[in-house]
Amino acid sequence: MVSVVAVTGLVVIVLLNSAVTALMTRFFRVRLHTRWGGLLYSLLLCPLALLVLGVVLSVPVGPFITLGRTTFLGLVIIVPLALGMTFDYIWMPSPDEVDLPTSTN
Repeated sequence: MVSVVAVTGLVVIVLLNSAVTALMTRFFRVRLHTRWGGLLYSLLLCPLALLVLGVVLSVPVGPFITLGRTTFLGLVIIVPLALGMTFDYIWMPSPDEVDLPTSTN
C-alpha cells in the first residue's frame, strides 16, 4: 500500500528533477554555441545529476525503492528529463532570440 507521504515525496522529486533538467538544459544551450552541443550534453549529464538527486531525496521517504528499479528510474530520471527538456526547448525562447541589456561598465 502506498502512503500519502510517499506519493507526495515522489511528486516533489519529479517536479524538482524537472526544474533541474530545465535549468541544466538552458545552461548548456546558452554556454555551448553549437547546434547539437546543448542537446548532447543534456542527454549525457542530466540523467547522472537526476539519479544522484533522486536517490538523495528519496532517502527520507524510503518506500520508493520498493517500487522496483525500472519504475523508480523511469519516474525519477526519464519523466523529469522529458518534461524539463520539453519545457526548455518548446516553451522558452531560443537563447539567440533573447536580447540582453548592455553593460554600463
